Amino acid sequence: MAKAQTEIRQIAGKKTMVTEDDLNQIEYIRAVIKEAMRLHPPAPVLVLHESTTTVIIHGYEIPPKTKLIINAWAIARDPQSWEAPEEFRPERFLGSEVDFRGNDFQFIPFGAGQRMCPAINFAIVTIELALANLLYSFDWALPVLKK
Repeated sequence: MAKAQTEIRQIAGKKTMVTEDDLNQIEYIRAVIKEAMRLHPPAPVLVLHESTTTVIIHGYEIPPKTKLIINAWAIARDPQSWEAPEEFRPERFLGSEVDFRGNDFQFIPFGAGQRMCPAINFAIVTIELALANLLYSFDWALPVLKK
């Protein structure tokens, strides 16, 4: 939290709020968003896909017209693709080429291919702008619980 707030407060300076122009400079907040979407994808189970030809995947033959359900939640927590997959580590995305765009099949919160979310660009900018402004404007902390 402190690292993300420090980043956006340095970028935005003394402005009253973060603007879209500032989003080009954020790195850590973008990594935080990617990590949050890895652990909690917007659609844990993607839109149904249908095979068009016979394919063999890991020795299993999938005939044409088979309906496929893609579990993005399970893919994002696969220990063969991610080190410590259950831990929240935004740093894993710093300097990484892994992106939302569906090219990296270990990270597909918006789907991939023809069934990919058509509003991906709008969603990403909206999320980045909203989170950056919340971190810029407020000091967040968990409440102190009395026993």
